[in-house]
Amino acid sequence: MSTYIIRQATIGDVEIIRQLAADIWPVSYGPILSEDQIAYMLRERYSTEELTRQIQQNQQTFLLARDDTRYVGFASYSPTDDDAFVYRLHKLYCLPATHGKGYGKALLNQIVEDIRKLGAKTIELNVHRRNPAKTFYDKMGFEVAYGIDIPMGPYFLNDYIMRKQL
Repeated sequence: MSTYIIRQATIGDVEIIRQLAADIWPVSYGPILSEDQIAYMLRERYSTEELTRQIQQNQQTFLLARDDTRYVGFASYSPTDDDAFVYRLHKLYCLPATHGKGYGKALLNQIVEDIRKLGAKTIELNVHRRNPAKTFYDKMGFEVAYGIDIPMGPYFLNDYIMRKQL
């Protein structure tokens, strides 16, 4: 991995996050989701209004990763509603051309460092059961807690809930 910077995103970074998602989702999810579902998810989860609201209202903390020339990934996290010691990783995405270069690991490690300072004891996430990223989370010490099917508009998210003790 070349030199990189990880920093907290602001409202001024919403369009960077949107562009990264638009570049990442079709490639990453194309083999496992329909084009319609990918378009729906991008529309619902990555609209300017939705991302702005999440950042403005401190619903999620977003991080951006940048290499020497461009932004290469983003992540977001928040405390869970039901347990102050459990944090949720909502998003962790890197450009496909950068997979295996350490950016995802660097983003995740930064989040773990940040939430430990806030008193977190556990981090959890959802990952689609057919998403190859599951092996990344396995390597990072996460374990499957259970499977879940979540209705999302006209679709279902067929996920694993994975957890890691800090």
